[in-house]
Amino acid sequence: MRGFLGFRVADFSMGIAGAYCTKLFADAGADVVKVEPRSGDRLRGWSFSGVDLEGADGALFEFLSFSKRSVVAADGDAASEKLLAGADLVVESGDWPGLDPRASAERYPGAVVLSITPHGRSGPWADRVTSEFVLQAECGSIGSRGVPGGVPFMAGGRTTDWIGGTFAAVAAAAAVLRARASGHGEWIDFSLLETMSMATTNYMSVLFQMFGAAPQIDGPIMATVETPSIEPTADGLVGFCTNTRQQFSDFLLMIERPDLQQDEGITQIAGRLGRLAEWEEIVHDWTRRHTTAEIVERASAFRIPVAPVLDGDRVRAHEQLEARGVFRRAPGGRFEYPRPPYRIDGEEPAPPRRAPRLGEHSGAVDWSPLQRPEPAGPPSLPLEGIRILDLTNWWAGPSATHMLACLGAEVVHVESIHKPDGMRMVGGMLSGVHERWWECSQFFLHANSNKLSLTLHLSDERGMALMRRLLGEVDAVVENFTPRVLDGFGLTWEAIHAANPQCILVRMPAFGLDGPWRDNTGFAQTMEQLSGLAWLTGHRDDHPRIQRGPCDPLAGMHAAFAFLLALEERKRKGEGVHVECTMVEGALNAAAEQVIEFTAYGRLLERDGNRCPYAAPQGLYACAGSAPGAEQWLALSVETDEQWRGLCGVVGEPSWSEPSLADHAGRRAAHDAIDAVLVEFFASQERNAMVEALLAAGVPAGIVSDPKSIQAHPHMRERGYFEAPEHPVVGAIDLPSVPFRYASVDKWLRRPAPLLGEHNRQILGEWLGLSEEELTALAADGIIGERPAGL
Repeated sequence: MRGFLGFRVADFSMGIAGAYCTKLFADAGADVVKVEPRSGDRLRGWSFSGVDLEGADGALFEFLSFSKRSVVAADGDAASEKLLAGADLVVESGDWPGLDPRASAERYPGAVVLSITPHGRSGPWADRVTSEFVLQAECGSIGSRGVPGGVPFMAGGRTTDWIGGTFAAVAAAAAVLRARASGHGEWIDFSLLETMSMATTNYMSVLFQMFGAAPQIDGPIMATVETPSIEPTADGLVGFCTNTRQQFSDFLLMIERPDLQQDEGITQIAGRLGRLAEWEEIVHDWTRRHTTAEIVERASAFRIPVAPVLDGDRVRAHEQLEARGVFRRAPGGRFEYPRPPYRIDGEEPAPPRRAPRLGEHSGAVDWSPLQRPEPAGPPSLPLEGIRILDLTNWWAGPSATHMLACLGAEVVHVESIHKPDGMRMVGGMLSGVHERWWECSQFFLHANSNKLSLTLHLSDERGMALMRRLLGEVDAVVENFTPRVLDGFGLTWEAIHAANPQCILVRMPAFGLDGPWRDNTGFAQTMEQLSGLAWLTGHRDDHPRIQRGPCDPLAGMHAAFAFLLALEERKRKGEGVHVECTMVEGALNAAAEQVIEFTAYGRLLERDGNRCPYAAPQGLYACAGSAPGAEQWLALSVETDEQWRGLCGVVGEPSWSEPSLADHAGRRAAHDAIDAVLVEFFASQERNAMVEALLAAGVPAGIVSDPKSIQAHPHMRERGYFEAPEHPVVGAIDLPSVPFRYASVDKWLRRPAPLLGEHNRQILGEWLGLSEEELTALAADGIIGERPAGL
């Protein structure tokens, strides 16, 4: 696999998001040059568990820097200017004051400049001080996650940065492909705030708009947990998810309580949360009598998504991951890490080279100035002219094809009236509001905007014959079923390649196309439970909790990146390629720090509620006007000594002047005592005024935004993150678009999500030439249709 060989990436970024973005390029063969100040990237000295590195580079830095080169430079010096002039892609995060991204994009018009910053480079909060924790609070993420009656909690493991890096890589790769073909460069203004809002709030704001709720972003939040989810067993923990009514009904059969199948207070999630103690007692009475392995085997037989709940040590021994050889030894053997989550034509990216020493390649990077074709006319969207058959469902697959559609591809979402997309049927919550409730799923409305809809009954030979004809009309097929599904339809890679040798096939199985878990069902929750992301999420006195969703778009963006890489492979080979992008392996890359830290230093990372090793104090504090269940939560995070002095000035606590609190280590050790003061202090303070006072003092702070009202967020609205295409059933509703702005693009959502079968006649008539009589006959026989069968 040669992939992006010849692509030049100048990485001026600091932090995980930029580093993981450029690692994806390095894995794909690009020449990535990390530009560092003389003091080096901050991650060189980082260990999550605080190990004394004794001058060596941290293991996480090494992982993120595989196959890169390192150059030491200063703002505006000859070395940095030469890299800017020769790069296809420049990645920056605001850490080089002299690097103006817009000016650089204008100065080097054939290049792509990617800015990855907390709030984005534009908008009223562009320069607002913040932290990863405060971003999670402000974007609505923390407000969606918590045990009723308890303190909400963050998604652990710096998930914001890993997801952000993956989204950013897709945005950048598409722009680079266009620039190399057309000469049109781009400035990409990327927002981590918007990324986390999209990935972890489950589109609650879209749902509540359809219910007619008035937005109140600083109103009381409704943090919840899923149940059943992570539960105790005879020898550990096991994780379930029951996204469909059938899965939950089967769960009741499994735990030997079929008597509860007619109890609406149990079968509905709201009812279970209202009777949580009673419900958990029922579940635990069964789970504690069985081992984790026994439960996994039994649940799998019922096709209930299930996984053991693993940490950074035990995940390495999971049978599926061992069978597929997912974990590798770093060059030099210092630690283990997960391989990149995709293969193309059965090939992995090349084995990585060791991470570079600081400045190892200074003076040795000989990039000539970038040469680009002269642009002709205004820029088009990067994937304009690409046609994709979208055989995905739920959220992970549709999020991949949605991004490709936003970037210009013509995407046809294929369903059957006999078995519509499962995420479509989530619209049942709106059955009392809209007669065509299957058009009202908040997930479907976003993840399928910009697409066309075709219904085909593939279990009937006439439907399959039409599918085979459609294969000749497209550039790619994307699917995310368990492998047995496509195989059962005869839509193997060999069959698709024979029907259209230029077609790319992207498969997104939960666990891979081989191995003992090949045909197991898996959703985002399953990936969080197995990968370790759940292990780092939740309070210390509680069991691990899922992060509630990010592994779906994480898988989607890894697949979208692999698709863009596959376009280059097709160009090189002269024929289509077969891509396997595995959901769990994408999650394992986002959770990589746990395995790296354990295998490098023998330290097992643990969840710590809303605290983290690089900030103290950090947490949520209830302000004046709070009541049980209606707290006015303020999020606070102190990462530097300067920020601590700012907090001291606001709080005015005399005891905090003692020398032991002057540095981070002292504050971390005294976190409980500091928290006691802060809880008492904030309880009498008005929240919004206190946020403003803290920000003025240079302290990262914010409210815990209500995810049901996030469309009213002033900064995201000002940036144009929300768009409202007119939908024929639900009308114009504010939807998230994408978490970045291209300077050349005004709007991302060009059309609303399609109605079921809305484009049957357009696709089958115009693409395949079927007559009106033939289309009518197909509809009469249920091969195509515009309404779910039986409704």
